Amino acid sequence: MHPLLRQVAHRPWPVPGRPWLGRQSWSDLLFAHYRVAASALQRFVPPPLRVQECEGTSWIGVVPFRMSGVMVRGLPDLPGISAFPEINVRLYVDYGGKPGVWFLSLDATNPLAVWTARRFVHLPYRRARIEIERQSSEIRYTSRLLDGRARFTGRYRPTSPVRMAVPGTLEHFLTERYCLYAQAPSGRLYRTEVHHAPWPLQDAAGKIDSTDVLRSHGIELENPPDLLHFASRLDVLTWAPQAVEIDAP
Repeated sequence: MHPLLRQVAHRPWPVPGRPWLGRQSWSDLLFAHYRVAASALQRFVPPPLRVQECEGTSWIGVVPFRMSGVMVRGLPDLPGISAFPEINVRLYVDYGGKPGVWFLSLDATNPLAVWTARRFVHLPYRRARIEIERQSSEIRYTSRLLDGRARFTGRYRPTSPVRMAVPGTLEHFLTERYCLYAQAPSGRLYRTEVHHAPWPLQDAAGKIDSTDVLRSHGIELENPPDLLHFASRLDVLTWAPQAVEIDAP
């Protein structure tokens, strides 16, 4: 048994009974969250998914981080393939009592990861140039799509001790999610289950400019993020996507 599967009491539903497929680790991760009305975001997700609200509004997250240990079960890490930076833009959705994440985009430097995730997980990955620099406790992160659009710049650092999000709080709503949804070119909706320990969250401070990356989706936000959280590392298991059975109307 994988060590992560010994810690499951925090999950909102049991881990899948079938074998997990892949593993990965996320490091130096920032959650930059913006308040956006659900009426402005529902158009981005297909039925029957529903954009969720918390504290009277829905939220959009911009999440820069480093991936490592990315590999299918039973294989070792491969140089040039298993580690790369990524930044994603995400919404918070629900269907069938399983709240999850819907990605508007995932920008990464690794062409094989971009092709594989688009082909087999139906995720909207895009190729980007990304630079990450650490200066003491501060992370400096710059991303731009290969065509020059969707630039993101940020400087951020943790400012508090590590804590686990309390169920029922906003930070728990925004981070403790154990599946993602994606739509295949055929229109079929898929759910990918994930598992990890509770997020080791810290408050964060910094200067974030997500204007271009949000504008690439037709979302105009000039204001700074409403919330910043940092996580130093999280290890993750993933399962193969499964088609979602849509309830009859």
